[in-house]
Formats: sequence, C-alpha cells, structure tokens
Amino acid sequence: MVIPEDSDNITSALNRIADGLEENNEVLKRIANHYDGVVPVMTRNAKRAESLAEEQESTFAQGIKNIFSPQEH
Repeated sequence: MVIPEDSDNITSALNRIADGLEENNEVLKRIANHYDGVVPVMTRNAKRAESLAEEQESTFAQGIKNIFSPQEH
C-alpha cells in the first residue's frame, strides 16, 4: 500500500501499518510452507510407530501364550 508521503502523521502511521502487514504475511507464508513440509512426515512416522507398536504387542502376547500353553508330548 503506497500513500503519498507528506508531513501528515496519519499517512506515516498507515504506511508503517501496511509495511508491518506485508512483513507479517511473509512470515506467515514461511510458517505455512514449513508446516506443509513437516506435518506429512510426522503423520507418516506416527502411523508407522503405531503400527510397529501394535505388531510388537500382538507378537509379545502370542509369545506369552506359547510359553504358558499346555505342551503336547
């Protein structure tokens, strides 16, 4: 936003506000880009960890059953 510069304090304040908004938009764009790059990886890793934990739980439970089940000779 470009407002003609003069000695008016309101014009100066509006220019500073506009510049601040532009800077904030750039920061928000960088944050959004970082978020878009990180979140899919984190989601994939969380799903992988959950799957491995479930597999270990079922494998451990089956191992315990095998240890304590009656043995046929």
